[in-house]
Parts: sequence; structure tokens; C-alpha cells
Amino acid sequence: MTSEAARPPEPGAVPDLAALTKVVARQRAELDRLQDAAAASVVMERAKGAVMAHTGCSPDAAHEELQQRAKEAGRTLLEECWITLGSLGSPDRTAARPPRADEVTGRPPRSVPLAAEPDGEALARFGRALVRVGGPQDLARCLLEHLPPDIGADAVLIFTRLPAGGLELVGHAGVDDLLVQQWSRVPPLTGIAALDALDAGEARWLEDIRADRRRYLLIGDPAERWRTRAWLPVTTGRSADFAVGVLRRHEGPFTPGVRRHLLAAAALCAGPLRMSGIRRDAAVGAATEAVRTVFERLPGAAVLLTPLRGPAGDVEDFRIDAATTDTSDAVGRGGRELVGLRFLECWPMTSGEPLWQGCLSTLVSGRPYESEPFARQHVVAGVGELSTYSARVARLGDGLVVNWVRHDPSDRQEQRLADVQRLGKLGWANWHLAGGEVNWSSQVFAVFDRDPAQGAVPLERLPGLALPEDVPALTRAVAELTREGRPCDVPFRIAARDGIRHVRAVAEAVPDDRGNPVEVHGFVQDVTAQRSAELALVASERAVLTQHGVLQAERTVAARLQDALLPLPKQPVRLAGLRVDIAYLPAQSGLNVGGDWFSAIELPDGDALFVVGDVAGHGIDAVAAMALLRFTAKGMVITGSSLTGALGRLNALLMHSRDPHGTATMVLARYTPRERRLVWAQAGHMPPLLLRDGKARYLDRPFGVLLGAGDGARYEEAVCRLAPGDRLVLYTDGLVERPSESIDRGLERLARAAVLPGAGGSAPLDRLLGALLEPERRDDVCVLDIRVPDEGDQAEDEPAAR
Repeated sequence: MTSEAARPPEPGAVPDLAALTKVVARQRAELDRLQDAAAASVVMERAKGAVMAHTGCSPDAAHEELQQRAKEAGRTLLEECWITLGSLGSPDRTAARPPRADEVTGRPPRSVPLAAEPDGEALARFGRALVRVGGPQDLARCLLEHLPPDIGADAVLIFTRLPAGGLELVGHAGVDDLLVQQWSRVPPLTGIAALDALDAGEARWLEDIRADRRRYLLIGDPAERWRTRAWLPVTTGRSADFAVGVLRRHEGPFTPGVRRHLLAAAALCAGPLRMSGIRRDAAVGAATEAVRTVFERLPGAAVLLTPLRGPAGDVEDFRIDAATTDTSDAVGRGGRELVGLRFLECWPMTSGEPLWQGCLSTLVSGRPYESEPFARQHVVAGVGELSTYSARVARLGDGLVVNWVRHDPSDRQEQRLADVQRLGKLGWANWHLAGGEVNWSSQVFAVFDRDPAQGAVPLERLPGLALPEDVPALTRAVAELTREGRPCDVPFRIAARDGIRHVRAVAEAVPDDRGNPVEVHGFVQDVTAQRSAELALVASERAVLTQHGVLQAERTVAARLQDALLPLPKQPVRLAGLRVDIAYLPAQSGLNVGGDWFSAIELPDGDALFVVGDVAGHGIDAVAAMALLRFTAKGMVITGSSLTGALGRLNALLMHSRDPHGTATMVLARYTPRERRLVWAQAGHMPPLLLRDGKARYLDRPFGVLLGAGDGARYEEAVCRLAPGDRLVLYTDGLVERPSESIDRGLERLARAAVLPGAGGSAPLDRLLGALLEPERRDDVCVLDIRVPDEGDQAEDEPAAR
């Protein structure tokens, strides 16, 4: 490659590239038509041979048989040939045919050919396009392209069954590379719709994603990307061994007409899949797709070429198998648009240039070729731009890799270098130690906030620019660099007009033949923003640690205060003839202490009072509100207040407390042992759970809003008669609430756990908590488990409650 500037050809000598491209395109279209006709003839001859082998008839009779079958089924002759080839080896040839209209809709069979209907025309076009399919990957793209728009298909996947029972993805279209990698191999698991379709030999229509995701493992992340799916088995032997998936983004069922069309299209796929040699083709297709992906991520302009030879074996052209995104042809097509096109179709002028001969020479000899620089028009966003290029050709397997290197003018390179320095806030510097010559880039003057008219600073005077505190370190680094040739990377600060700047200097020495430093080059960078961010991060970390310590201390104080105000009995207690188990479990995560509490006391008249409450919030304020409500509620009921009256006064008390926005929930229950009568009221709390005769139900809640919600709140009471053997559970929301689920599910879970076998034996509350609680709890849990003894039970000497 020479360094001389390339000159563009004279305007009069440049042919019309667009006109030449159109001529090549017309020739290419005619060649494609002839190749399609020859391929279709091969398909028909193979189908005739299959019929002859099956029936023993003559070639003419086989041709007539295929025509008769196509007429009866309402298909084109080429479609029938594909169906016949796909059903080779099937015990019943009709097993591979698409269904008739009466089999899908229940209506009488049609009296007109399938090709006369709109979907029949689409199937006929698909059948003709199949002759150009080279493997399952091409088949997937071809199927997605030829499905009618009203079907709404957005992606197509083709899986083949592996000998071990799983699935392998051999063809795909409309999906990204990440999904292809994730679903390239599927183990033989249950809940895979494609496997289900293959095992049953029937199509699976997934039309309700909420129901389908409970039954199947759906492809996609998220799965809602495709709202409906169809999995169609394809038989190419004695059983269905391919599954074709059609994925749609819109909701709605597959209509009978759409189902009929998809089943017919899947049946047409059997022939190409059988003829493609799936195991070999799958590997080749995957490799080609991988190479295309690599090319798309490469910078610059490059293509991967496969030689196309004529009857005599001479290379007539090259097929483009991969192209980078920066590659564009004479008319502006680029990237994947070039894949599958001919090299001379995209760049017609190449046939008369040395590059063509270089490609042929490299293909034969294997030696790389590099062209001289040449001028070429480059199309960017529809605008032509004349640039200088050189082309390089290298052999890769049986093909070639051609890449074009664009040579930018020197002023553009300088501008890019200046942009890098400006954006990076750095500049280069060079010091000649022997002659004293100093060269700085303009950005170095900007970093040091120095007027260029003052000139650059010699290396030995560089420490004088730093703040006094940083002068010793910079002086030592410069001395080691100039005397010993030791590279330096030293930070220091300077005083600028906008304040203190943090600067980083990196330099190395160039020695002479005796090892003595004679030149120093390096760069300086303004790292003020980075240093400020580091200092802010350190300050933030210190503040977080300080706040964490404060919160931890507050939690310790709140926990001790809670223990003092809410002592927990160490064993079950007896109240008014009832056995009461009490549990209080603090949260396992977070630094704050909650406001859950309980009371279980015997009243002066022999009745029992049970209270369970929960104050909103955590910490010292929640513990203080808990203590206020707990002791006030007990005092009001002991002094003769009704349950509803106590709730009303507590609501007013909370409304006028230190925190006027604080709220709380509560259940108050009074039990009279002579009548086994339970009177209870609630303020926005969950209902008690009653267990009787092995069944669980929640008591109907009387009216009552949470405490602190507003003035003039109204509360009502409810009455429940308890029977021997009954069990009543009062609890706070920490027992049933879990993140990301409704409270109803938690209540159902509690009811199920309470009636499990063994739940009513010894230590019933321990078993209940073990069945419900997770290791990491985000909220406190408070539970009163109240049991009415059976008639024959003996009272035990147990401590009184508080």
C-alpha cells in the first residue's frame, strides 16, 4: 500500500452505478427464476419416485396420482409434492396431510380448490418459496415471511426431538440471540408445550396466557411478550419429530381459519425438513448465524463471501453470507440487507478492478491480498461522501473475508485527538532533557489554567505549580524520573481561578543507548470531578455508618422498653377456665422495633379480657403508643367501660396524642365463663379464627374503623357462644402478611394450618407458628391461642395472665 493520495476517476469516466445495478438485478431475477424452476422440478421428481416406490406404478401414473391428490385436497401440485415427501415412512400417508375444513370447523368440506381461497394462495406461495430453503433456519424465516398478515405471527421456532428425549432448536425467526441461547437445548421435562404436542401428535393452542403459564413453562422473558402461541407437530417419519411454534404478541383465540392455515403450513414443512438432513444442517445453520452475529458486532466494513461456481467449475460470483453493520453497497443497502445477495450485484464496478482478481487469487493460493488505495463514494443516511479506501482479502475455510479500510485525512485525525483530550480533560506533554525543548498540547495549558503566551514549564519547574503541601511528593517523582528513569503516576493539587484542582501526572523516560534518560513524555489530567465524587462517597459512607449506629442504639432502647412494658409469660396461663397460649416474636430484619402488643387479664367479676393490637410504625414512638393504648384499654374495661366505649375513647386519645397522624388496630374480647359467652369488638383489625369440630372459620367482624382515622368513629359489638373443645386465635397481621401477595391468601393459609392433623396436640401454638412463619420476618408477630377445655379436662395450676 502506497502513501500517495488516491485520485477519484474523472466524471466522464465513471459509469452510472445505479443503472448498472438495475441491469445486474434483472439478470439476477431471471437466474433466480430458472433456479427455482429447476429446484421445483427436482421436488416433483422426488415425489413421483416416492409414489412409484409405494405403489409400483409408472412415472406417468405417479404424476397423475399426485395431480389427483392435489385436486381432491384443494392444493397445488407443488404443495402435494411437499406433503408426499414429508410423509415418507409414515404408517398412514394421510397422517401428514393438513386437515380439511370440516375437521376444523365441523362444516361440510369445501367444493373449490384451496388455491382459490386467500389462505390457499398464501400456501401456494409458501410452497413455491420452499424450493429455495436450504435448512431449518431458512425454513423458519421463510414460514414467518409467508404467513398471511391477518394471522399476526411475530416469531417462529422449530424444534427437533433428540434421541435422549429432549428438544434442540434448529430454526428460529423473530427472536433475539439471548432467547436462542437460552432455549437452544430443552431437557425432557414435563410442562413443555412443544414436547406435549410431539408426544400427543396433536397441535397445542395456547390462547390464555394466565391459564397456560400454570400448565406450561412458556418461552420468553417476560413470557407476556407473546400472548398466544401455537405448537404444531410435524411428522417426517413414523412419528412426529419436529415441532413448529408460531408466537403472537396480540391476545385472542386462533380462529378455525387460522388454525387450518397453520396446520396446512406445518404439513408443508415436513418435506423440506426431511430433505434437509437436519443434524448436519442444524450445526451449519448455527455456525452461520453465529458468524453473522460476530460480523454485526465488528467495526468497519467487511463481508464474508462464499464462491458460486458455474458448470465448468469457474467462480462466477460470490454469495454474501455475513456483513458488518458499517458495510453498504452501491445503492445504500447495508448490514443484514446484503446477506444472500451476490457480490457483483452489490458492487458491479468490482468486476473490472484489481480487487476481483485479488479475490480469485486469494481463493486459489490462500495468500492474503491488499489493494492500493482507491476513491469510492460512501452512502451515509442517503448522502454520498467520497472517501479513500484500501481493500484486504483473506481466506477463511472455503470462503473469503473482504474488508475495506477507510483512510481519514490527517486533519480529521487531529480533530479526533483534540476531542479526546478535551472530553477526557487531559493533554500530552514532551520534555527533551538535553536540549531543554518542551512541547505541550493546548489541553495541558487548560488543565494548569496557564496562558499559552507564558509558554510551557520545564520539567524541573513543574513542582512549582503544585500547592505547597504536594510539592515534596511531586519533586521526588520528577527526580526519580529524570535520574533513574523510573515511571511516575503522581496526583497533586494546583490553585486555579475556579478553585483548587486535582491533577494527575503520568510520565515515562526514553533512555539513550547507555540507559540514561534523554526525553520524557506523558500526560496530565484534570481529575477534580472524580476526586470530588470520591470524597463525597466517603462522606456519605461515614454518614450512613453514623446513622446505622443511631438506629441500632434506638432499636436497643426500644427493645428494652418493650420488654419492660410487655412481659411475656413463659408457659400457658389459665383465665376464667380457659387455657391461653401467648406468643410474641419480633421481626428478624430491619433495625426498628414494632408496636404489636397483647393483654390477657382476669377482670374483678371473674370475666376474662383479651386484647391484641398493632400500632402503625416502628421505633420509640411506636413503643410509646403501644404502652399508652395497652394500659389505657385495660384500665377502661376494669373500671366498667364497655368494649365499644373503650374503643371510642382510645380513638379520641390517639387523635390528640403527640403524633396526631398515628394509627392503630385492635381487637377487644370479653369472655363470661358461666355462659361461655364471648363479646368482642374491633377497630380495623383482622377477625379472630374459630376452630370447632375440626373446621376453621373466621368470625364475622362487627363495624369498626382503625384508631386514629378520624373523630366521631363508630364501633359495634358481636357475640359468640363458645363450646367445650373450641379454640380461638387472636393475632396481628405479621402472622398472615407476606410481601407481594394479598391478605386473603394469608388468611386462607392460617385457616389451613390450624386444622392440620396434629395441630391440636401438645404445644399447638408452636406447631402453628412453625407451619406459617418464614425465616426472615419483616414484621412483629403477636398471637393469643385461647382454648375451651373439654368437659372432662382438669384445671391446672398455672400462673395468671397480665
